[in-house]
Amino acid sequence: MWELFVHPSNLMFSVSLCLMLLLGVVECLLLIVGASSQGFLDQFIPDDLFDPTHPDVHVDADQGIWLQFLDWLYLGRIPVLVWLIIFLTTYALFGFIVQSLYFEITEQYFPLWIIAPASLFLCMPIVRLVAAIMSKVLPKDETTAIRLDELIGLRAEIFLGNAKVNYPAQAKVKDQHGQTHYILVEPETDITFSQGQHVILTRKTTIGFQAISIEE
Repeated sequence: MWELFVHPSNLMFSVSLCLMLLLGVVECLLLIVGASSQGFLDQFIPDDLFDPTHPDVHVDADQGIWLQFLDWLYLGRIPVLVWLIIFLTTYALFGFIVQSLYFEITEQYFPLWIIAPASLFLCMPIVRLVAAIMSKVLPKDETTAIRLDELIGLRAEIFLGNAKVNYPAQAKVKDQHGQTHYILVEPETDITFSQGQHVILTRKTTIGFQAISIEE
């Protein structure tokens, strides 16, 4: 077993296993001091893979093959640290198993330049399977966070000032969770929204929203 671990042909798998153990140790130490590496790791994952209101994210085709591949691997659906541990462990074990079986037959190992990339490619379906299982097992954080785009179509009330084109006024709107958001609103057309008037949000702008008036 030790010979399998230290053989030069298995260097990538040994390194992966050591990295997995190191990640576990570092995370345990961070938890002891009341911190976590999760927020740090999340910054390396594209924002499009995270959706706080829809755990099962489906990336559209026009967002690129790379994002589709990451989504297929369940990145963003489980904590990045957990995914890394799954990947490193699966990659290392897959490589060691293949090398040991090949050694039993031929009494030699695959060269590193062949087995390392081949194992990386072949272990991905296993990584996805384990990540999919973990996504169903791990508890999901309940959240009432929403994207600002989700306010479009909701009814808002102008509560401070009068709103004109390019001169927005403050308004308040309740989302689907009953939470109140305070936003800036301006009319789509050359009209004026008076204080106390109710409007429908129609489009997000750089500073707030555009809206149209509604009948009471």
